[in-house]
Amino acid sequence: MVRLTADGEIPQDNPFVDRKNARAEIWAYGLRNPQGVAFNPWTQQIWESEHGARGGDEVNIIEKGKNYGWPLATWGVDYSGEKVPESKGGEVEGTEQPLFWWKVSPAISGMAFYNSAKFPMWKNSLFIGALKQQSLIRLTINGEKVIEQERLLEDRHERIRDVRVGPDGFLYVLTDESDGKLLKVGLK
Repeated sequence: MVRLTADGEIPQDNPFVDRKNARAEIWAYGLRNPQGVAFNPWTQQIWESEHGARGGDEVNIIEKGKNYGWPLATWGVDYSGEKVPESKGGEVEGTEQPLFWWKVSPAISGMAFYNSAKFPMWKNSLFIGALKQQSLIRLTINGEKVIEQERLLEDRHERIRDVRVGPDGFLYVLTDESDGKLLKVGLK
């Protein structure tokens, strides 16, 4: 993951600015396939969702200079079903553990924190789209822990590409189909 100024310049406090064997724009590394990035409104942290290979989709809190492990640390396996050749397991010294991960990949996509008073039941929630498992995933968050997982929109059988919270407090969900839709989602 890279960090640049609004003008496309490299901030001088990036972690690898003075390192000869690294690119100065790098903020964090060891990320396999980021699909969503969202700013946590309660903790002021950047959270990221990413595809594992076959299993091992993750949610991470991205911090300056940290190594998130790929391909050395992964909870997934290669598409063949075999171990990822470079992998040393799920936990590897010097790498960060994901905040949350799935053994079976839902093929997660875009995400958004719910920070509206419109639907109080969704307070402290992170919504993530799922492409393969064709649903909207709601993770209930307590600080830096996921305490509950719920699946929404499973009956629609559509790949969810992205999710955003509108100024009206409704979720806006984009499907990834040849006749894709923009869905307005709320509670009755």
